[in-house]
Amino acid sequence: MTCRLSLALGFLVTAFTAGGIQANEPIVPGTGQRVQRVGDDFENPGWKYVMNGQKASYEQDEEQRPPGGFARNRRWYESAMRGQPDVVRRVPTPPGGIEGSQGALLLATRLSGIPGTIAGTQMQDDLLMGVAGRIGRPVPVGWSPNCTVRVFLPPFDKWENRTGASFGIRADVRGRTRDGEVDAYWPGFFILFRSKNDKRFAEDFAQINVRAQPSGRDRIGPKIYQPGWWTFGLSLTPDGKVHFYASEGVDDLTEEDHLYSSFPYGSRCLLFDNFFFNVANWENGKNWSTPWVIDDPQFFVIPPEGLSLAQLLRPHQRSQANRRSAPRTASNPIHRFQQGWKR
Repeated sequence: MTCRLSLALGFLVTAFTAGGIQANEPIVPGTGQRVQRVGDDFENPGWKYVMNGQKASYEQDEEQRPPGGFARNRRWYESAMRGQPDVVRRVPTPPGGIEGSQGALLLATRLSGIPGTIAGTQMQDDLLMGVAGRIGRPVPVGWSPNCTVRVFLPPFDKWENRTGASFGIRADVRGRTRDGEVDAYWPGFFILFRSKNDKRFAEDFAQINVRAQPSGRDRIGPKIYQPGWWTFGLSLTPDGKVHFYASEGVDDLTEEDHLYSSFPYGSRCLLFDNFFFNVANWENGKNWSTPWVIDDPQFFVIPPEGLSLAQLLRPHQRSQANRRSAPRTASNPIHRFQQGWKR
């Protein structure tokens, strides 16, 4: 993908004044220098994910069940909080995808709660695309971190027939709260299904919700009546604000695709840790989630003036292309995750 460089000037560093941090204009996701050590194109026919034992369910029972799943290319790994989807598999790219793409990633789940039990409610699994673990450190917002991904929405008759949240596209970040504390939060998008079997809706459709407004409430976004490919992107500016973009199709995002900007939960972002995906279903032992397919997730930064991308990467990370995955522990900041759909 061609990086957008035209907006880079003017957003290179955080500007401090006597009154605090100056506001920055939104940055279109896909702007700056692509970080090659992060992301994936799924073009390798040998791409494989190793489940590596029972999934984690720390959110429900404080059990992580190490060592945890991981992709053989070490770019993906299981959430220690909730566990990985039951299906993480490379598949042929669905029609209408990125030109020339031969492979994409299928995510689906059925047993999404505590292994060996049935929750009888909505549950979810997570798959994480390593950023801090691949680079060797979290990325400060002064580097204007931003990310993009293509997501395939299947025909509505293939969705789990349930009104509610189905898929999440989110960032794992840390920011300063209104109380002055530094805490984690998880801005992003949820794709919800509105089933025609629900008497409130005359036909099947999907809807994008943005998480979150400064109040913490979701912001309702576009309705989708035609399945197919969509492009999503998140960007963070040096003022700590999060910017949300989405558009139909697989073209690069533009200024016109801007949906919303906010300080989610009233927090100003400081550090970007990871990019990740939620897959939700009604866990009754029978219901499979909607089969979600993603392609070409990418991560970009705009180096502050006088610095280079090489200075963001820790030397030992640059020299260890096949570094083993980080241990799955709640104390490891790479595995410090979201507390339910509320956040």
